[in-house]
Amino acid sequence: MNVPLPSPSEKVADGDAAATLGLFALFHLNLAFSSIAEDRRGDVISNCYWPLLRLARDHGPIGVELTGYTLEEIAARDPAWIAEAKALIGAGRIELIGSGYAQIIGPLVPARVSEANLRIGNEIYERLLGVRPQLALVNEQAYSAGLVGLYCDAGYRAILMDWDNPAVHHPEWPAETRYLPQRALGADGRSIALLWTSTVAFQKLQRLAHGDLTAADYLSWLAARIGKTPRTLCLYASDAEVFGFRPGRYRTEEENGGGKEWETLGAAFAAIKADTAYAWLAPSGALALNGAPHAEQSLRLESAACPVPVKKQRKYNLSRWAVTGRDDIAINAACERIYHGLVAQNTPDTAWKELCYLWSSDFRTHITDARWQAFCGRLARCDHHYGRQPIPLSDPPASAKPCEGRYLEIETPMLAATLDRRRGMAIHTLRFRGHKAPILGGLSHGHFDDIALQADWYTGDCVFEAPGEPKITDLEWCDAKLWSDNNGDRLIAATIPTPNGPIEKRLRFHARSPRVDFDITFHWADWGRGSLRLGHFTVLPKHVDWDALSLVTHNGGRESETYALAGQTVDHGAPVSFLVSASYGFGMTEGWAELGDRENRIRIEVNRQTAPLLGLLHHRAAGGSLFCQLQLSALELDETRKPSPYRDGPRRFRFSVNAALP
Repeated sequence: MNVPLPSPSEKVADGDAAATLGLFALFHLNLAFSSIAEDRRGDVISNCYWPLLRLARDHGPIGVELTGYTLEEIAARDPAWIAEAKALIGAGRIELIGSGYAQIIGPLVPARVSEANLRIGNEIYERLLGVRPQLALVNEQAYSAGLVGLYCDAGYRAILMDWDNPAVHHPEWPAETRYLPQRALGADGRSIALLWTSTVAFQKLQRLAHGDLTAADYLSWLAARIGKTPRTLCLYASDAEVFGFRPGRYRTEEENGGGKEWETLGAAFAAIKADTAYAWLAPSGALALNGAPHAEQSLRLESAACPVPVKKQRKYNLSRWAVTGRDDIAINAACERIYHGLVAQNTPDTAWKELCYLWSSDFRTHITDARWQAFCGRLARCDHHYGRQPIPLSDPPASAKPCEGRYLEIETPMLAATLDRRRGMAIHTLRFRGHKAPILGGLSHGHFDDIALQADWYTGDCVFEAPGEPKITDLEWCDAKLWSDNNGDRLIAATIPTPNGPIEKRLRFHARSPRVDFDITFHWADWGRGSLRLGHFTVLPKHVDWDALSLVTHNGGRESETYALAGQTVDHGAPVSFLVSASYGFGMTEGWAELGDRENRIRIEVNRQTAPLLGLLHHRAAGGSLFCQLQLSALELDETRKPSPYRDGPRRFRFSVNAALP
């Protein structure tokens, strides 16, 4: 790697003097890596983790981030590695970066799960390495404002988060923001120090090590990052397992370069450290620039358009771990049942540790067949022990009467609704007591001038779309029965035939609260590749104040997060490509989301123990009107989708809509 670096005066245009560029790197270690078989873990330690220690010894300080689970696995297989890592930490050659016990997706799990995950992880770090980390890498770089308070309470001083994806949605940030430490503003008003990682930077270093990028080109790219004022840049914040080893995830993986890849990294780090234009730092050393102009801004990384920023390209969005994979929706529901069982029984940390393991992101992407089968067995045992299964539906009573005609009027002391039997009992209008007018219902064809929206829009329907196949919906004539129960609630049972099998639909219109329950069962034998979206709660624009609309929900934190929608264009469900069917989403980790203005609001509630559906919002002005619709996703498509059910049989989804009065 004997390539001369440009001199400092050549690195900044117009002959201006160059300021020092501080550089740091951290490596992510994960023995639970989805596509690595368990019998290959020894190879990973030998080919990846030991060379990393040598890299740190020769060219440190370097950040090392790993879960408590990975640390315990290494300790069981190679105790000498633990001893060497501990020594290098003591010598200042390694800075430990925290993660938690397992790599869970914080914006998809209840706050108490993340709290347990961080606490148990810190205990393992201290027990095996004698130190508690001060910095944390956000798992899979899936960030939400609700997580900030959890990291603060776990004792972390700062978090590391991807720059590229939040920045796209915040063009107002000054250009220098990306090169300086900032503060991430949390949902509870607290903030935490923030260091940026960079998707482009880590991919550049990978390409260098894999031989796809020459040393000269890499160093030229790095030199272009030098500015007129001091900056910092994270050179690497990704997997250690891609150097000297190949996880086997993609057909397009480069040929394994073995130890030469680690030698290339060492040569690159040595060349960089030898150049006085750069300052080599431990990750926490980047916080020294807190006093610089444009540093320490309190930033909201999230936005209505992107409520949960995630690493790398848009295919890495929240749906990846929520509703894709082999059967994410079912295994997440099982974890939710276990969670509620642990809360109810006040169980010890050993049970919480098991739940964190079962909620790990790695079981939700490219998991191998053998590991999937073992995981399902382990999950089922825990689900059986702690989980409470949903009560099955009963048949309509003998007193239930067949519905006649197209439109059905439903009225209770708390609401009034019109249902369209021609459209599978979709809701035409719904008005709750306390609201001046109906704010949910349907919009007929031609309501919008925008050709992209010139269709019929409904509330309460189901839509399944698969690549190259006709759309399947429940918007068909249906047989239905109507009855009342002892509380005065009005109930409807309907069955809608579809090419994939019948959809059984049960609606309850409450008499004692402004609420409608949906209980939908899909009797489908084949759950292939596609997207399934439910609810489609369509706002009637003439009855709401567009300038006061907001969305409120939880994305993994104790406190809710609020997104103002005025003037915003939001389309979470827009496809990224033919392969990836959604772009963004929100977790509803406490089981609800609210939508509305100051006077008229609705609350969508999801029974997460049956199926923790993912929230998708579509909101935009269109031809003098407003389109605003909240969907619930049960299934999306991406490259991790490999249908393999956790349990066979029908799929059930339970959710409700009610008035959320101010």
